[in-house]
Amino acid sequence: MTRVNNKVAEVTKTALIAALYVVLTVAFIPLSYGPIQFRLSEMLNTMVVFNKRYIWGVTLGCLIANLWSSMGPVDMIFGTLQTLVMTWLSWYVGKFFKSLPAKLGATIIICTLMSWAVALELHLVSEAPFWMTYLTVGIGEFVVVLIGAIVVWLINEKVDLSR
Repeated sequence: MTRVNNKVAEVTKTALIAALYVVLTVAFIPLSYGPIQFRLSEMLNTMVVFNKRYIWGVTLGCLIANLWSSMGPVDMIFGTLQTLVMTWLSWYVGKFFKSLPAKLGATIIICTLMSWAVALELHLVSEAPFWMTYLTVGIGEFVVVLIGAIVVWLINEKVDLSR
């Protein structure tokens, strides 16, 4: 019975993160898509340093949220793959650090640098200038992931996010 309860708890936590990602993206659609982005849901990327399960919640949330993207199926496929790679890299690199600030710092750097994929997608689909788009998307990503790192750090002080 405990094994079944653990599976249900894992699926529930994953679904909650996915739903939160979708709500934070869709509620702020003007900020969530395009060459100048401030996608608040990207704050959740920092949760992957606590548990691998969050990779799947954030990735699933991104897939669903990208249903509202003006780039349609292209964003659903490539945006979601970029999120999967970015969160997996953050989790994997985080395993090499002992301190939480170092793990979160690595995640901020990885997520910011991985903004090139969004910039490339926007460049290829909507002919947005690559380097300017990389700069604007990267700045937005840096800011929201930094805020997310602070928020999840504070939440983790009260609730063990690794469980």
